[in-house]
Amino acid sequence: QVVLVESGGGLVQAGGSLRLSCAASGRTFSVYGMGWFRQAPGKERELVAAINWNGGSTSYIDSVKGRFTISRDNAKNTLYLQMNNLKPEDTAVYYCAKGRWSGPLNNARDYDSWGQGTQVTVSS
Repeated sequence: QVVLVESGGGLVQAGGSLRLSCAASGRTFSVYGMGWFRQAPGKERELVAAINWNGGSTSYIDSVKGRFTISRDNAKNTLYLQMNNLKPEDTAVYYCAKGRWSGPLNNARDYDSWGQGTQVTVSS
């Protein structure tokens, strides 16, 4: 069982940057694809970015391409999301998630564990 704990959220002005981190417990982090989801008030949770087990393959939703970068450090059991040029519409609770296999996994059904989330608020 992998336990995921996100950090790094906060309040930032439009155009600013934040780096989210997700610390994973357990020895099997490095064999699974991972992803970052977000959920804004009144909206469904959406998969923002995904990465395969060794970081060699990534994918993003169109609205964050060129602004967000997902990465991982398997030696540290940590997943990251670098978010640049943030926009008010990026405001949401961001969750990291563990995939069911090595990934990258672009369907929410392919994930089986989520962290508790970290709030990102972008002011205009």
